Amino acid sequence: MSKISLEVIQPTKCKVNDDYDHVIIPGVDGDFGISENHTPFITKIRPGILQLFLGNKLDKYAIHDGFVTVDNNQVTIVCDVIEQENEINLKRAESSKERAEKRLKTISGEIDFRRAEHALKRSLVRLGLGKN
Repeated sequence: MSKISLEVIQPTKCKVNDDYDHVIIPGVDGDFGISENHTPFITKIRPGILQLFLGNKLDKYAIHDGFVTVDNNQVTIVCDVIEQENEINLKRAESSKERAEKRLKTISGEIDFRRAEHALKRSLVRLGLGKN
């Protein structure tokens, strides 16, 4: 069976560079799967769980913002942050979630709603992966 080549790039390094049978990516319009010979496209990603399948093995990563390109069995993700489960500090993620929820409940011109909402989404993704 042919594989798809995946490369995940952060501003400071290439975090993932390997071949997989199937990849599930959190897109802005919902999660989508990529297998060999997928139609070429480009789209934005949202905070969510990146799932990488190779045989019976499944690797999961928390991924935050960026975009993905698919072309000729090559998948390239450029993102701000990608984290494995062992890289997530659950206490810090829980604290971030609580701060964001508190900010979102506060109606004030001083609160940046989008920033607080985004912080909440990131912390929920981290907690979702970290508690698996």
